[in-house]
Order: sequence, then structure tokens, then C-alpha cells
Amino acid sequence: MNMDLDGQLICIFGGGGFLGRYVAQELLARGARLRIAERNIKNAMHIKPLGNLGQTQFASADITKPDSVARAVQGCDGVVNLVGVLNGDFTRIHVEGARNVAEAAAKAGCRTLLHLSAIGADTESPSRYGRSKGEGEQAVLKAFPDAIILRPSIVFGREDEFINRFAAMIAMLPVVPVIGSATKFQPVFVGDVADVVAEAFGQPELYAGQTFELGGPEAISMGDLNRRIARMTGRERTFVDVPDFAARILAMLPGSPITSDQYKMLQKDNVVAPAAKGLSAFGVAPTPLAAVANGWMEKYTDHGRFGARAKAS
Repeated sequence: MNMDLDGQLICIFGGGGFLGRYVAQELLARGARLRIAERNIKNAMHIKPLGNLGQTQFASADITKPDSVARAVQGCDGVVNLVGVLNGDFTRIHVEGARNVAEAAAKAGCRTLLHLSAIGADTESPSRYGRSKGEGEQAVLKAFPDAIILRPSIVFGREDEFINRFAAMIAMLPVVPVIGSATKFQPVFVGDVADVVAEAFGQPELYAGQTFELGGPEAISMGDLNRRIARMTGRERTFVDVPDFAARILAMLPGSPITSDQYKMLQKDNVVAPAAKGLSAFGVAPTPLAAVANGWMEKYTDHGRFGARAKAS
């Protein structure tokens, strides 16, 4: 493990988000100086206490506005782009925004660019999300050929919006509908992804111009994941697999819990490709969901964490 980033100044776009918090913490712990670039700096102020005095800077920047991106990366040794959306204007964020960051990093003479993509990134993907991620990778590599591309599966952690979303639904509903029950995911721990980012900046010459797919130690179906969450939270629930034709219709309805694009994404497993390079290339061992999730799942038990402790005793 490379622990010394020797005061490198690294700009993180999206540093105030779920993954950004962990990436920032790991980079700071290894001696980097950070410039957190956010549209609204207030959303990233929780990063400041993670480092020493003067170790963290903040910049107001919007990846869709090239001038603000150029100002944010000026004088930086490296750049991380973690910005992504699950709905909305995918092309504007994942393609044009990613291109703006890569071009600015190249023009500023930054040594390293790390771009967060996703498993399923493919310019031929039937989903707009997948296509935009694939086109974004192409735009990044055209502007910055030595860019390091990371494609994680679903990223989980205490503040995630995936595991927590299902845990909350399971806590609330006696009968839980499951869309895409057979689709497999390979959830990867947020701390492991942060370790990969830090390792990449420690030895960028080993990873330059390459793409890595990041997944946890096991592939699990959507149905099995929901049942596992129920067991972890001590909930006895009935799970109903939503038929594919019903899910397709549901996705077209306004206010649906799933969009048409998300439905298309669920038609294909979200797992690491057999020949892909992954966590092991960075010397990172994958963390199982069960090893860390119990630490925050207590709040979804019948009586919260105090009830869980009373039951255990």
C-alpha cells in the first residue's frame, strides 16, 4: 500500500458526495492536498475536518461550464471526476462534462486523471445511461489518453442510496415487490473504491490509459440481495417477483419507482467481466457486504439499534 502522496494537489469533482467523502478521506490520510470542486461549496464543507489545517481547499465549479473547470484544476498534480447522475441529462454530465474535465486537466498539465465510469458503459448499450458512460469514456481518453478509468458495480456503504433504499422499503412493507429479481450485481464497498483511487495516484504510471472493473467478492441477484437485507435486519417478509412485462409497463408510468432507462439496465447483469482487471491490480482485497453492513443496518431493525441490542442480550 502506497501511503505517501507527498503533498500532491488533487482536484476532486464531486468530492462532496457519497463516494467523494471516502476518496477524500483516503487521499488526505496518505498526505495529499485536496481541492474539492462542487457547484455548491456548502455541500462539501464536511470534508474540511477530515484533513489537517490548510490541507483542503474548495472551488466553485460546474463540470458543464469549461471556464469554471479550468480554474478548478489550475496548478493541480491530479484530477478525479466522480460526477454522475442516475437520471436527467446523461449526455450533458457523462459526456460533455467528462470531456470538459479531461480537456482542462490536459491543458493544465496535470500528471494524472482518474475518471469514474460504471460497469455497463458501452456506446452500443440499449440504455441512455450505459451509452452516455461509454461515450464519456471515449471523450476522456481522446482528450487525456493516459486517463485511468474505473468502472464499479453498485457501490455500497453507510450513506449509500442503494442498500439503504431497499432496507427502508423492507422495514416498511410486509410484502415487498422485487423488479429484476434475477439480475445480478457485484456490490463493491466504498472504502475499497477509495483505496483503489489512492493507489492509482501513488503509482499512476502502472495504471495509465487502462480501464478497471471493480466488484465485491460475490455476485448476487436482486432477489437474493433483498432477502439477505431482510435477514440482516431481522425482518420476515414476503417477496414477490414482478414479472418482466409488468415491470416494463410500470417503468413507463409517471411517478414509477423505476424509469424506462433503469428497466433497460436491469436486463443485463452488472458484474465484473471475466477478463477484466479489478481490485487485485491495486492490491485491494474485496470487502464482503456482511462484514460491514451490520454497523449501519441496526436502524432498520424492529426497534432500531437499541431493540437489536436488547434482542441479542
